[in-house]
Amino acid sequence: MSKVTVKDIINKFKLELISGEEGIDRPITTSDISRPGLEMAGFFEYYPEERLQLLGKTELTFFGMLNEVDQKVRMERLCTDITPGIIITRGMTVPEELIEASEREAVPVMRSTMKTSKLLSQLTNYLELKLAPTTAVHGVLVDVYGVGVLITGKSGVGKSETALELVKRGHRLVADDCVEIRQEDQDSLVGNAPDLIEHLLEIRGLGIINVMTLFGAGAVRSYKRITLCINLEIWDAAKQYDRLGLDEEKMKIFDSVIPRLTVPVRPGRNLAVIIEVAAMNFRLKRMGVNAAQQFTTKLSETIREGDDD
Repeated sequence: MSKVTVKDIINKFKLELISGEEGIDRPITTSDISRPGLEMAGFFEYYPEERLQLLGKTELTFFGMLNEVDQKVRMERLCTDITPGIIITRGMTVPEELIEASEREAVPVMRSTMKTSKLLSQLTNYLELKLAPTTAVHGVLVDVYGVGVLITGKSGVGKSETALELVKRGHRLVADDCVEIRQEDQDSLVGNAPDLIEHLLEIRGLGIINVMTLFGAGAVRSYKRITLCINLEIWDAAKQYDRLGLDEEKMKIFDSVIPRLTVPVRPGRNLAVIIEVAAMNFRLKRMGVNAAQQFTTKLSETIREGDDD
């Protein structure tokens, strides 16, 4: 999981820092954002102090109706030692009570000219992206006919060579050797390449090549949602491989589960074509067309008709 600090938020959304400068390195640990309306009314029983606090026109208008003692108490309780920061929206005036309390607890107080709902939406999307669970997988990620195909297998099995052939056939490379995967949402895995090896492909005997330089900007993309995994393995004569496609193997990453196909590798097999067909067949299945299931159904009907005769 990436680390996000208040300073990152200030730079990203061009916020004006009003007070609490000592706390700009405080970490933000959750993408949830609080609008402390009930807290302004004095109810702090369930105050989510670990979240970013957003004060809009509604909260500050109500705050202005309080007496001086309540105003001071509310702001002191709003600023805790674990509160990452407080943002004032619409470019409104920051209450002096908040500035004083934030300076004592080193809670950054920031101001934005954006509307509250718009800033809330953009902040949530940004934090969900940055704080999403992340892992790294040894493999290759390719965009084939709009399907994000993660190619895995042991070192030397031919993953990069297959990716090169797919790029030559008009598909797009996302990452080679190391694929960084983050779970942006339930059942949504997005993969990208580390900055150091972005657009690069390693071919044994040839070395490292830059796919974008050789094939153009249309041959690469920065990230892609992963929906299918194809595992390459050396052909094992003693192993029984699926010949109908009825048995669907699954691969779990975080809380997301994606289909996984095992493709045996041996001389004479065109892996690039096989992966293209696998991607197209995957799209057909999502549209409700399952060739293996249709064949099995027809076979069963033919057997029943033969028994009836």
